[in-house]
Amino acid sequence: MLALLGYLMILVFMILIMTGRLSAMIALIAVPSAFALIGGFGGKMGEMALEGIKDVAPTGIMILFAILFFGILIDAGVFDPIINTILKVVKGDPVKIAIGTAVLALLISLDGDGTTTYMITISAMLPLYKRIGMRPLVLAGIAVSSSGVMNLLPWGGPTARVMTALKLEMSDVFTPVIPAMIGGVLFVLFMAYCLGKKERKRIGIIEVDYHAVAQHAAATEDAYIKRPKLIIFNYALTLTLLVALIMELMPSAVLFMVGFAIAITVNYPKLSDQKERVANYADNALSVISMIFAAGVFTGILAGTEMVDAMANSLIQHIPDQMGAHFAVITAIISAPFTFFMSNDAFYYGVLPLLAKAGAAYGIDPALIGRASLLGLPVHLLSPLVPSTYLLVGMVGEDFGALQRTFLKWACGSTLVMIVVCVLLGIIPL
Repeated sequence: MLALLGYLMILVFMILIMTGRLSAMIALIAVPSAFALIGGFGGKMGEMALEGIKDVAPTGIMILFAILFFGILIDAGVFDPIINTILKVVKGDPVKIAIGTAVLALLISLDGDGTTTYMITISAMLPLYKRIGMRPLVLAGIAVSSSGVMNLLPWGGPTARVMTALKLEMSDVFTPVIPAMIGGVLFVLFMAYCLGKKERKRIGIIEVDYHAVAQHAAATEDAYIKRPKLIIFNYALTLTLLVALIMELMPSAVLFMVGFAIAITVNYPKLSDQKERVANYADNALSVISMIFAAGVFTGILAGTEMVDAMANSLIQHIPDQMGAHFAVITAIISAPFTFFMSNDAFYYGVLPLLAKAGAAYGIDPALIGRASLLGLPVHLLSPLVPSTYLLVGMVGEDFGALQRTFLKWACGSTLVMIVVCVLLGIIPL
């Protein structure tokens, strides 16, 4: 009964946000609350929701100060040279711009943090997209698709969870799936090419007068906030922060808080300027953070009512015995919807050990199940439970449902390509 209630809740939730009946934030709060009451959990609903909010609080704080940190750098003109260089290379061709976006996002994703990837990629490329008339949704889709593939890196989170949950080494889980990652990267570049061709057909190749663009930029009313003399310092600060994030010298929320404090103090020492810069990003920060805490309500109720456990058990129990030999491939396939409908922690710490135990009954090594469980990650990043994706859509000014409708099929394509590569190379058994 709990499993059925969980499936119905997710179905109703997806229908409401993908048809535009409710905003994602309202649906994240209203739908689980309604189903908790239906399931008779009204008395404990508040406690469950609060627990979920506590779990996402560090992420919410990190994203808040990430928005402010990179906002200050954008205002100071840190990404202007990057934009101008890309303009000269791509020459207003949407195909080259789309592929360039994918390459940039893939490279930045090496740090394993989706938030950083989105902040830098969107900050650098959005002005270019707007300048030549490309749809910002294409930019968001390429960024999330790139991050989805690179999320397999051990320091990205999911791979570390697999190794912890199944007590495995990196050589057991990550190293064998590197060819699958390469396949996923090639698919993302192919996707960017296809989307770029579509945009080129729609708007053509735009001729850009670089001297006029530079003169126009210098004459804009916000030129007074640029800090060209501090560009070396700002690059050094950004690089230092990224290195500290990769090395995990401190919690990411603390690093972004410290980075923001340094950036705003050095670039805008006047108190009035600091207030103006923070106020400039208040709307974007509020919309993103409120969405994250709303997602905490959803995950808190889903976990607190034990609907997640019931759904996982019901799915495993309904796999026919004759399919046991193909359990690794089955795990790879179901990892996409499972990581879409629940948090990474819930899947890798709660469901994966059950899948590994079931696979062992059919003689399949837990390491193979662990590898297979990673292949659905491109789909995971389009889940309404991933906080960084709300940051992404907020930055480009698009609707979350529109991103899902347009790019869910491409995410499934990335997952399928990685599964096929793993099967062909024997990384997981067919």
